[in-house]
Amino acid sequence: MTLKQRMKIFKSAGLYFVTSEVMSNGRSTLEIVDSALAAGVKLIQLREKDKTKSEFYNLAVEVRKRTLEFGALLIINDYLDVAMAVEADGVHLGQDDLPVDVAVRLVPHMIIGTSTHDVREAQIAEDKGCSYLNIGPIYPTNTKNWEDEYLGLDGLDKISKTISVPFTVMGGIKKHHIPELKEHGANIIALVTAVTAADNPEMAAKELLNIIKCENSKMI
Repeated sequence: MTLKQRMKIFKSAGLYFVTSEVMSNGRSTLEIVDSALAAGVKLIQLREKDKTKSEFYNLAVEVRKRTLEFGALLIINDYLDVAMAVEADGVHLGQDDLPVDVAVRLVPHMIIGTSTHDVREAQIAEDKGCSYLNIGPIYPTNTKNWEDEYLGLDGLDKISKTISVPFTVMGGIKKHHIPELKEHGANIIALVTAVTAADNPEMAAKELLNIIKCENSKMI
C-alpha cells in the first residue's frame, strides 16, 4: 500500500484506538484489539510501555495479522524497527524518539506521526515532513505522565491553527467530549481507556464510532 492510500484510510477513520494492556481490566491486548476490529475500528496504535522489546515485537506480529484481515491500519508506537519488521502502516514517534525527518527518509511509504504539546513542536514536526501529528494531552489523563498544564480546547485551537497536516487529539477523552472536540476541528479522536477499560470494549468502540459519524454528518 502506498502512503497516499494509507493516509486516505487514516483521514476517514474517525477513531484512533491506542492499546494498553495494563489498562484493560485483566484482558489481553489481543482480546481488546479483536473487539475493536469487530466494532469497525480502522486505525490502531500498538502502545505497550510495560512490555519488553521482544514481547512487544511478538505482540505486533499477531496484531498485524488481525489488522490486515480487517483492512485496518496498524501504527507502531516508538519503535521504527518493529514497524518495519512487521510491515506496519506507520510509526508514532515521541519527542525523545527517532527524529521525524530521519524516519521519513528511511520509510517514505509509511505514515509517520509524532506527539506535540505546543505550537513550536507542531511546526517543527510539520517542517520535518510528518504525515500527521498528535495534539495533547487535551484533558487530564492517567495514561501519560504529565506535569505541565493540560492543553484544553484553547490549547488545541492555538496549535491546530498553525499547521496544515492532519492531526489527532488525545488525553483523557471520553465520549461526551467528542462533540466539543469536533467543533474545534478535531476529526480524528485518539483514545485508550474509553475502549480498553469498558465493560464491553466492542460495544464501546461501536458507540464511539457512531458518535463520531453523527458529529461528522452535522458538519456537512
